[in-house]
Amino acid sequence: MMSILAGLMAAYLGLVGLLYVAQRNLMYHPGSAVGTPAQSAVPEMRAVQVSTADGLNLTSWYVAARAGKPTVVYYQGNAGTVADRDWKVRPYVDQGYGVFLLGYRGYGGNPGSPSEDGFYADAAAGLAFLEANGVPPAQWVLYGESLGTGIAVEHAHRQAGKGAPVGALVLEAPFTSMGDAAAGHYPYVPARTLVRDKYDSAAKIAAVRTPVFIFHGERDGVVPQKLGKALFEMAKSPKQSNWIAGAGHNNLYDFGAAKAVIEFINQHTAR
Repeated sequence: MMSILAGLMAAYLGLVGLLYVAQRNLMYHPGSAVGTPAQSAVPEMRAVQVSTADGLNLTSWYVAARAGKPTVVYYQGNAGTVADRDWKVRPYVDQGYGVFLLGYRGYGGNPGSPSEDGFYADAAAGLAFLEANGVPPAQWVLYGESLGTGIAVEHAHRQAGKGAPVGALVLEAPFTSMGDAAAGHYPYVPARTLVRDKYDSAAKIAAVRTPVFIFHGERDGVVPQKLGKALFEMAKSPKQSNWIAGAGHNNLYDFGAAKAVIEFINQHTAR
């Protein structure tokens, strides 16, 4: 009996160790093929280079806003590339908003390897690019998709700490923390302890000092809607939510999400 228990314990510890070592491979799924904006649904955009503090040059996509319009800074989820979001940002380009699709390190042919701190550095470089091009924080709408919500919340929090809050914060299918999200998928291991890339939005959301819009599908099997609702409760007003019946994780735009985002942005940003 003792040998069986010892074997089971060894197997369990081996599994935990494997998950710990391989966690970034499980978390990040970068795409490689990007192409050019001219080949996409947003040919108005152009490829731009941003330089990070740790010496990486990253390709992102950008189109400037029409006069008086905000700029949507889009942080994608954990899979694919900026090119895969062309159809999602098409409605915002049509509104005359500026759009900045941040290309992450390790994604779309960019150098580097994905990590939480790395993505925060990438986002900081992108925001510095916007400021250098005459787009101040008050005109930024930080938009996070799934994993990207952790990046959006981080930089909204940083800007609030600088006394220069962003214009608005939009979160699509967010989580309270990566540990909470991982615990739902791996309930048999101490996931919250094992996760290295924390993306702890719960610790930051109350201090962002900007209007917040959260939308989330009722049938989301990747990030349970209850995590989005918990984060919404932690956010300070003004805040709005849209809990979309029948929607999953990747099909929120099939349920009119773009229209709801545009209404929120128009309500809360200067025109």
